[in-house]
Amino acid sequence: QAQAISRAPVAQRSGFRRTLRKLGVKGVTTEILKYVILLTLAVSFVLPFFWMVTTALKDDAQVYTVPPKWIPNPAHWENFWNAWHVRPFTAFSINTIFQYAIPVTLATVFSSAFVAYGFSRIKWPGRDALFLICIMTMMVPFFVLMVPRFIIFKNLGWINSYRPLVVPEMFGNAFFIFMLRQFYMTIPEELSDAARIDGCSEFGILWRIILPLARSALTVVALFTFINSWNDYLGPLVYINKVSLMPISLGIQELQRSVMESGWNPMVYPHLMAASTIITVPIVIFFFFAQRSFIEGIALTGMKA
Repeated sequence: QAQAISRAPVAQRSGFRRTLRKLGVKGVTTEILKYVILLTLAVSFVLPFFWMVTTALKDDAQVYTVPPKWIPNPAHWENFWNAWHVRPFTAFSINTIFQYAIPVTLATVFSSAFVAYGFSRIKWPGRDALFLICIMTMMVPFFVLMVPRFIIFKNLGWINSYRPLVVPEMFGNAFFIFMLRQFYMTIPEELSDAARIDGCSEFGILWRIILPLARSALTVVALFTFINSWNDYLGPLVYINKVSLMPISLGIQELQRSVMESGWNPMVYPHLMAASTIITVPIVIFFFFAQRSFIEGIALTGMKA
């Protein structure tokens, strides 16, 4: 009886260990650690945006308070209205959307889709070699092309217009051509063969079969292009000098410059943050509605070499 009593704690401990193993404690610990890391990264990414929004609601004294004041008290909601109307941000937004972002997005999507179809679904001599050359152009920095392009567009009389920013995108983007090519190669060839038997042309196959099936990948291309155009600063800075033609990215710089030159130093930082917040909101909303297609397109692209 004494031996049985002495062995009981050992048996209980071994049984407890078996129970823990059945419950998968190691797996639970791994999951908890994973979510802790993800939460930490999420907070680190959101924190700058939170600081931008809260700073937009502060006055000049609250901005430069030490230690930093995270929650404005009182909140100055009029900063958004004042910042937007100090400079013609409505005109800047119209320029960005209708003269730059939408034309560049449409040009990039259609041109890249056509070129990627030629590289993925049509067999012709030198196709693979030319595709490699197309991919190699991604290695050329923009700064190398900036001066030659400026000279060409200046001789064409395109300075102070959006043509230098839109026209080159009509010939495709190497990165998006590669991405769409990889997606097209995941579509079964039998669909194209069946359409050819029915007398459909290559353009008809692309328009009626490939593009509808590649809707998620095209959404990714459109989203990336629109965001890049919306945030682009260097391109418009090179080609556009007139205030009436400036996009919204240059409008922020124009706001800062005009404020500094006029001597209106108080509230400079809050107004800049207010304008930046207004500019950021459309991109967040756009991604929110397109996130499902965006994630699907990223996940499915490149599944077949």
